[in-house]
Amino acid sequence: MRGSGEARALIVPVESGRELREFLALPSRLYRGDPMWVPPLRASLAAEFDPDRNPYLAHCDYRLFLLKRGGRAVGRIAALVDRLALEAWGSAIGMFAYFECADPEGALARGDAALLLGAARDWLAARGILTMRGPWSFVSQEWGLVVEGFEPEPVVMAPYNHPAYAALLEAYGLAKAKDLLCWELSIPDGYRIPDRILTLTDAVAQRYGITIRTLDFSRFDEEVELFARLSLGSLKDNWGISPITDAEIAAMARDLRPILRPELVLFARDPEGRDVGFTLTLPDLNQILKRTGGRMLPFGWARLLWGIPRLHRYRMFGLGVAEGYQGRGIDSLLYRAMWERMAEPRLTMEVNYVLEDNWAMVNAVNKLGGRPSRRYRVYEMPV
Repeated sequence: MRGSGEARALIVPVESGRELREFLALPSRLYRGDPMWVPPLRASLAAEFDPDRNPYLAHCDYRLFLLKRGGRAVGRIAALVDRLALEAWGSAIGMFAYFECADPEGALARGDAALLLGAARDWLAARGILTMRGPWSFVSQEWGLVVEGFEPEPVVMAPYNHPAYAALLEAYGLAKAKDLLCWELSIPDGYRIPDRILTLTDAVAQRYGITIRTLDFSRFDEEVELFARLSLGSLKDNWGISPITDAEIAAMARDLRPILRPELVLFARDPEGRDVGFTLTLPDLNQILKRTGGRMLPFGWARLLWGIPRLHRYRMFGLGVAEGYQGRGIDSLLYRAMWERMAEPRLTMEVNYVLEDNWAMVNAVNKLGGRPSRRYRVYEMPV
């Protein structure tokens, strides 16, 4: 245990159910009154830290830490080593996650942050890790710290943090590893897809014999497996991507089924009947969770199911094209098909988590008239 500041602060490893509940509850206390904060779905949050319900944890070693002052939690952090990621990356990289620090602009904040980050770094060093990277999470594709664009509130499955956190990480010695970009797209009244886009995509469809189909709910598990395979295949060389297990794919199917709309999950199919591309768009459940406070009982589920078809804000969760079909304009064809199925007044969508050096995607979103809305940063440092 360590001390810091005018009042003694102690790093406490999470070892009991009570301490885990403190760990999970801390953000709700720290962000109380913040109009941009969206409470997570409480049942999902608990499952995220339960090895019996989150298959990601089956291939992770991890440790949770609280920072306490006067017996009260004032910070938290997790350290984790993903064994599948280590094998895929070929580098001894471990992650820190779930960083939170009370009063991040106060006099004790830098010392508190150093205690938390130091606890994660020491734990990783003891396991032979050479680089610490983060923030990460126990959920696929929830990475990074918001460093630009703190308004409006985050979309579903996207992190949020206090604007002062970047300065705390950088003061400790963490430096940028990669930025992930977001844009907002909207459909104004009277909007129509430009003729040049229609001409281009018509030519792509005709030249390669590509057709677009929607999600088939009658074979839902197979469709999710197809999505996962196409996603990993198209993104396998992207920075930060690591393998996922069959159990994780099954968990994804379970979690996504209640919220998916078939017309927002599209596949591009070639003349031989092979699915060679996909796009997945999610309704922004955060608009509902903000009203329910993260609770689904007693009436939350009814409000959720009633509210999804009435939402006008979405998140583009993923778009990919299989290797061998990339560079043929199939991504543009998928964009067009998505917009044709979604076009309605007042609709907005965040295109989320695009690597800053993924120029094909950056250019495509800019051509669609996307407005930069948010920037996430992943940090790293030697251990």
